[in-house]
Amino acid sequence: MSAQVKTRFLHPAWIAAVVTFFTLVATAGFRSAPSVLIIPLQDAFGWRRDQISLAVSVNVLLFGLTAPFAAALMERFGIRRVVMTALSVVGFGALSTIFIQRPWHLVLLWGVVVGIGTGSMALVFAASVANRWFIKRRGIVIGGLTAASATGQLIFLPGLSRLALDHGWKAVSIAVACGAFVMVPLIAIFLKERPSSAGVKPYGADDGWQEPIHIKRNAGKEAIDSLVAASKVKSFWYLAGSFFVCGLSTSGLIGTHFIPAAHDHGMGQVTAASLLAMVGVFDVIGTLCSGWLTDRIDPRKLLFFYYFFRGLSLFLLPSILFSSIKVSTLVFVIFYGLDWVATVPPTIMLCRQVLGPERGTVVYGWVFAAHQIGGAIAAWGAAIIRESMGSYATAFYISGIMCVVTSYFVLQIKAKPEK
Repeated sequence: MSAQVKTRFLHPAWIAAVVTFFTLVATAGFRSAPSVLIIPLQDAFGWRRDQISLAVSVNVLLFGLTAPFAAALMERFGIRRVVMTALSVVGFGALSTIFIQRPWHLVLLWGVVVGIGTGSMALVFAASVANRWFIKRRGIVIGGLTAASATGQLIFLPGLSRLALDHGWKAVSIAVACGAFVMVPLIAIFLKERPSSAGVKPYGADDGWQEPIHIKRNAGKEAIDSLVAASKVKSFWYLAGSFFVCGLSTSGLIGTHFIPAAHDHGMGQVTAASLLAMVGVFDVIGTLCSGWLTDRIDPRKLLFFYYFFRGLSLFLLPSILFSSIKVSTLVFVIFYGLDWVATVPPTIMLCRQVLGPERGTVVYGWVFAAHQIGGAIAAWGAAIIRESMGSYATAFYISGIMCVVTSYFVLQIKAKPEK
């Protein structure tokens, strides 16, 4: 009876969702930090941007490649253990960067160590919590947790930029490490492994609900088997290719190089970081609206409009960056924010149709890996273009062309209504 009374006020599922949300917010902050360190590290060590961006590229790549196997680790060792270990790894990696002396030190620590740590808390963490704790409201919970990455940018970027300017780049590394270490006991105290651990059923479960028998399968093998099977389906390659371009044009290009690009045009670093944070604000709105539209409109048509207009906006970007904020710059920030991860809900919906709903999450894990491969290429490639040509304009144009081309190919995906 006491458990029933308790759920009338606040079901433990919502506590799990809130803890997960803040963990993902913190993770987004950890991953966004390198974008504010490019200029300070360049000034401190005299390193080229392509040398610094290589660490960002490795971080983005490993974040994506770890994602398909993160669920396997969580199934075998438990969500809490994996997340607490990942946070500890991130804290160690970030704190150790204060001792770096060579570019490869940054690649090893921020690229490899922090990349693997944050990758273990990728979107599969959100999906695992939502699937375990919610029967009803699962879609809106996943949407909210997906938007957590944008909220992380909103909270951390301007503050980290100011911290780097006022106290040096090492202060950013220390702040990230402290944030990671602080989250470990919060996970241990407030995040239960599953509803039965809290003595309740998932939110929205009926009286006849029975907890699935937990079998420690070789989920890593299942992930590989799903990749092999999905690779035989043409729609999988369209989805992976489109998400490759999505990562290339968002986290890899704009997420990593918007601040340095704006700095090249005379804009202050804190001002540029604040604009990128605004992208995060509108990202939340865009993600939730896209989820609502996905339930009502053909996901392929949504993806067509998202990629087509994203491509057009990238063509305009080199001409609307100034030393101060203009109306055209704000329009770009608002639009790009609305479009930033709006591609996620329709992509997840289409992933469920590649091998069936039961393997939709695993398929999305591999599609997400393609997203991060694209991001990794853009993070390093755009820096190489900047060093060789003196500006990011060519990188923006190439990305814009790829988005427009992708808008055609997403219409070739075969879709069918779910039963």
